[in-house]
Amino acid sequence: MSTKYDVIVAGAGPNGLTTAAYLAKAGLKVLVLERRLEAGGGLASEFITVPGFLHNTHAIYHLMVDFAPPIRDLELEKLYDVRFIRPSLQFVMPLRDGRCLCLYTDVDKTCRSIAQLSERDASAYRELHYKLDWYMKELLGPATYAPPIPALEHAAKMEATDIGREVMSLTERSPLEIVKQFFENEHVRALMLYLACHWGIDHDAGGLGYMALIYLNRSTHYTLCAGGSHMLSQALIKAVVENGGTILGSQRIRRIVLSDNRAAGIQLEDGGIIEADKAVVSSLDPHQTFLRLVGESNLDAEFAEKIRLWQWEKWSLMTIHLALEEPPRFQAAGSDPEIDKGLVYLVGYETTDDLIAHWEEIGRGKISANPGFSCCFPSIHDPKQAPRGKCTGLISEMAPYRLDGSPESWLKLKFKEEIAWNRVGILSQYAPNISAHNVKGIYVSTPADIANKFADMVEGSIKQGAYLPLQMGFLRPNEDCSRYRTPIRDLYLCGSSCYPGGLVTFGPGYNAANAIAEDLKVNKWWHEPHFVTEARKRGLLD
Repeated sequence: MSTKYDVIVAGAGPNGLTTAAYLAKAGLKVLVLERRLEAGGGLASEFITVPGFLHNTHAIYHLMVDFAPPIRDLELEKLYDVRFIRPSLQFVMPLRDGRCLCLYTDVDKTCRSIAQLSERDASAYRELHYKLDWYMKELLGPATYAPPIPALEHAAKMEATDIGREVMSLTERSPLEIVKQFFENEHVRALMLYLACHWGIDHDAGGLGYMALIYLNRSTHYTLCAGGSHMLSQALIKAVVENGGTILGSQRIRRIVLSDNRAAGIQLEDGGIIEADKAVVSSLDPHQTFLRLVGESNLDAEFAEKIRLWQWEKWSLMTIHLALEEPPRFQAAGSDPEIDKGLVYLVGYETTDDLIAHWEEIGRGKISANPGFSCCFPSIHDPKQAPRGKCTGLISEMAPYRLDGSPESWLKLKFKEEIAWNRVGILSQYAPNISAHNVKGIYVSTPADIANKFADMVEGSIKQGAYLPLQMGFLRPNEDCSRYRTPIRDLYLCGSSCYPGGLVTFGPGYNAANAIAEDLKVNKWWHEPHFVTEARKRGLLD
């Protein structure tokens, strides 16, 4: 193995692979080092229950397929057969009284569903839908794939345009206030609040309303990767390797080598040093990158304190993977068979109070006494993920990392089994055929398991850090690193702790590749997306 590269990337998750693929195709000699045996991070699909049943064990939903530049630039569909499935029925919320609330890709069908509960809310949804589409296409989508702007400059740009003023006015409101502003029916409010908050926004916190707008818009743009999420990671791996890059798994990094306050390479745990002639890029969390790998002694005291103040997420996810003898048959489908073809089902919640009570219990380190959760049955939409006639299932519940004060409480096998069967029982109240007789296999992953599996998801933090006003935008992870560069010369960041944040958006990896290519003055073989260029012309971006 060569001991000298142009660029070394630490971490082979989706963002690390994205940055590496762009730079490798630009002609740089790139090495990616991954702690785990296999590259791909959360883009994993595994046989964990019964042979033949393929389960997406971390990332399953892909929300930004219609925007993400790497999908187009790296020709993932043409070259690597990456395909995304977007079911027409996106969200289903069955109620205990037999009624059902549905969100479709077709706004008219969604409005008809909402109208069964509230004609006013159906009209409000139609108005909001088109507003959100405008916000997303003109501003929020383009901003995801451009570097963040300092707060004062950002505010000035927003105040100069109609769309900016509208988004800014909503940004200051909490998700609950936004939902209550538009909707009156409690069931509709419950679904919308879940959609606005599920990926990590506090329901009562102001300052992040724009994230609620993004998530509400994306609620009808959920997709699955055909063949499992690993098909996407495999495509990114091939894009790196086929363009001359190298990826090594099972690599333990001891430190980032510094020379004259410059990131000059990586030292592995076995003592070996790999030199980086031009840059070292970390997709890891801020604590690992700076406090452990760079070392506090090499950091300015004020900067080190900023890193120590980084906060992890308030809740994580407990997931239950199911191998089923047959697909679920929901009672609500009696009046509409299409309901059995939904992508995501939200069960157990009836009102916003139910959701808030759940979040409050999480804050106390408790499992909900009256749980709600989402569930998905991927093989309904992608039959290759299960044997013929069978079905894969996923139950996903928001949960605390420190259960009853300690993450160790999660790791008791008997407890995992008990909670899994309890959730299956709740699901069976809505889909009676999901019973012990129908379940062939179960696999449970808890917040503690996530932290044990992914070293950069500290305390089960699936986005490498909480979504808080002081940890978002130009402040993610802080103003010294917000544009992917760091106080250490030639050390860059590209992970979910960077703007725009977590989930598989490719935003951090793509934006970091742009910053590095600009600094190194290498040939940028890719072009800025047209929607970013147009937003820049309108004065909305830097």
